[in-house]
Amino acid sequence: MAGQGIRRREVLRILGTAAAAAHFPGFSKWTFACGHVGNAALQIKPAMYHPQFFTLPEFGAIERLAEIIIPSDATPGAKEAGVAEFIDFMVSSDPEVQYSFRTGLAWLNAHSEDVNGKRFVQLTQEQQTSLLEPLGFKDKTRPGEETGRKFFRMMREYTVTGFYTSEIGYKELDNPALKFYAESPECPHHDDPEHAHVAQAHSG
Repeated sequence: MAGQGIRRREVLRILGTAAAAAHFPGFSKWTFACGHVGNAALQIKPAMYHPQFFTLPEFGAIERLAEIIIPSDATPGAKEAGVAEFIDFMVSSDPEVQYSFRTGLAWLNAHSEDVNGKRFVQLTQEQQTSLLEPLGFKDKTRPGEETGRKFFRMMREYTVTGFYTSEIGYKELDNPALKFYAESPECPHHDDPEHAHVAQAHSG
């Protein structure tokens, strides 16, 4: 899956970014990685997400872009994690990025129509990938696409943040913070002389 190289300490940093979204009741898919805190995981989710900022066509494009950035292969991707919902909520809460997202989407659609005669979501998967590659890879950059590269970089950052702070994405890291134990697991270093005192403490 794309993006699996993200480091655990980076996830801990961006968890703080997503914490503000944890209590929003409107998500139909996206669930905060630490949603078990305060029994948030037990909240009933709506059947459908209603975008807070993007129009429905814009939201569809955001959803497709997130799915391309972190696709579903052997494991769930951005679509299953509801990353588009997270992005919409975060953008609705931050006026400083709203203009950049909206103009970026407008640029992408205009560029798509110039190249392929259709809006981005109407393209085939192969056409979408071909259109995005120059925006995502330095060795394929082309003059006149600076706005697109800036937008795609921002989109990728929000997608990675939304995925790895979701319950689905965080589990992909196999983070022990998500595991619950009926009792404390014993130390696996049975033959380590430095841990001899641990066994003595339990034998008394």
